[in-house]
Amino acid sequence: MSKQNDNPADPFKKAVAEAAKVIADDPELTVSYSVDPPGATNDTLRLPQVSRRMTREEVLLARGTADALALRHKYHDAATFDRYLPPGNMARDLYEAMETARCEAVGAEAMPGTASNIDHKIANEALRKGYGDIKEAAEAPLPVAAGYLIRHLATGRDLPKDAANVMALWRGYIEGQAGGTLEDLDGMLSDQAAFAKFARQVISDLGYGDQLGDDPDELDDTEEDEAEGDPDDQDQPDSSGDDDSDSEDDVDAAPEQSQEQQQDAAQASVTLDDMAEAEMAEEAEMPDGDAPLEPPCPPPHSEADPDYTVYETKNDEEIRAEDLAEPAELERLRAYLDQQLDPLKGAVSRLANKLQRRLQAQQNRSWEFDREEGMLDAGRLARVVANPTTPLSFKVEKDTEFRDTCVTLLLDNSGSMRGRPISIAAICADVLARTLERCSVKTEILGFTTRAWKGGLCREGWLAEGRPQQPGRLNDLRHIIYKSADAPWRRARPNLGLMMKEGLLKENIDGEALEWAHKRMVGRPEARKILMVISDGAPVDDSTLSVNPANYLEKHLRDVIAMVEKKRQVELIAIGIGHDVTRYYDRAVTITDVEQLAGAMTEQLASLFDSDPRARARVMGMKRAS
Repeated sequence: MSKQNDNPADPFKKAVAEAAKVIADDPELTVSYSVDPPGATNDTLRLPQVSRRMTREEVLLARGTADALALRHKYHDAATFDRYLPPGNMARDLYEAMETARCEAVGAEAMPGTASNIDHKIANEALRKGYGDIKEAAEAPLPVAAGYLIRHLATGRDLPKDAANVMALWRGYIEGQAGGTLEDLDGMLSDQAAFAKFARQVISDLGYGDQLGDDPDELDDTEEDEAEGDPDDQDQPDSSGDDDSDSEDDVDAAPEQSQEQQQDAAQASVTLDDMAEAEMAEEAEMPDGDAPLEPPCPPPHSEADPDYTVYETKNDEEIRAEDLAEPAELERLRAYLDQQLDPLKGAVSRLANKLQRRLQAQQNRSWEFDREEGMLDAGRLARVVANPTTPLSFKVEKDTEFRDTCVTLLLDNSGSMRGRPISIAAICADVLARTLERCSVKTEILGFTTRAWKGGLCREGWLAEGRPQQPGRLNDLRHIIYKSADAPWRRARPNLGLMMKEGLLKENIDGEALEWAHKRMVGRPEARKILMVISDGAPVDDSTLSVNPANYLEKHLRDVIAMVEKKRQVELIAIGIGHDVTRYYDRAVTITDVEQLAGAMTEQLASLFDSDPRARARVMGMKRAS
């Protein structure tokens, strides 16, 4: 008898997992459901989470994703794939998309039921990425269109509407460039190596042949030729003997010609010896500065601390919030966030209005009068009428100090922020972004956490390699873009609800997150850049700290802060929630109650725009909110 608190989605999830194992023909396959983006490793399939409500969209997406990943597991050989993998970015994306389409097409022929399930996955992806709204081919991703076209030609199935739009935008170009190659598609699907060569030819036809690198088959032929031409070959003495007998016959037949050939050979030998001696002399005279250089060392992972190391970065991700949850789920989480913070909205809004009034008061026009050039000052024309010898007066508009400014809010998304702290941080970031947008100040909202507790895939790789000493950072980063600086607030509003998603908040590696946010800001065109960090503790990652010095992450954070403040390209401030961040940041505020966060954020930002430098210094010198 089932308990009342059993998850009603569990039987469905179990059935999908068993079906995936059958399709993949691998009973040992592990199937998990996660808030992380779907994917697969050697023995694990990661499917999108299914909630207790089991909506139709969740069910169809889970089935389609499971079938697609299971078919790739069954029909895809990683060694063959890597052998023909191009090094160029566009070529690699095209190659990957076509291989995915091949696996799904082969599976659809063997198991027709999988095709309709995968159609739902494709429809969901295309809808989420807005493919149906694209009007120009330049806005549509070519690799995605190529993958869709391969699947359509191989299966004969119509694509979902939004996906078909992307394919249609590029289809004429692809068939015009690679139409002859595409005619051979049907005979290539069941042979991955043959299909890989076919895909490389399509990539070349599309104009990306320079990104293919060396042909692995030609490299194999070269190696075989070198092996056959080995001077240690046992047949060589016999052949040289034949050459000697032939040369003796030639000498007997034409002795005069042989003497001329010997003289020419001797002269050529002398010439080659002279050239070799000349080259050696030039090398001897070559200054050290022109000598061949050693290959350059790889750049350090951190600009702030060259000694800071990372075991591997292949599983790190910089991802948009909308790619971590479906639109419907983001709307639901946003509604939940609004409901949780409804009692606090009034106070936060009043503070935001206060900030807006302070900023807009400085935004009012002010003028410098009695200038020799500029706009004609109509208010002073009476003086010219009264005394025609009086020169004309001009005025010039003053520039406000905070114009052309970008503000970035970097939010700690660690597990210790769970509950009320992350809720208030989210709503404050939301209100500030809306307020600053009204004042023509661009705002970016970023978050940082890790993809897993206690190391994730990075730690698994370290364990498989025999636990090397001092591995450096040993977890997979997740840097989240909730709102980019150029995105309007109304479009990014639902994204902040993602912070309410169960399982998102894990561990925090502050140093790399701060360096990431700083790099993003430095590349912005605005003249003034302000970076505000909101955190509730020191950097903590159990996997990293268990095999490195205890202050490893904290030292790196201090080094990054020192670098940011030394470069002076970005103004850095911080707010600590229940944690004294003043020991890291020169300009910081520590609050003891999360409900003080809204006031601290608005006051800090208002102080940066204050025209009175004494008032600004007074606020920025605060060390603890009252």
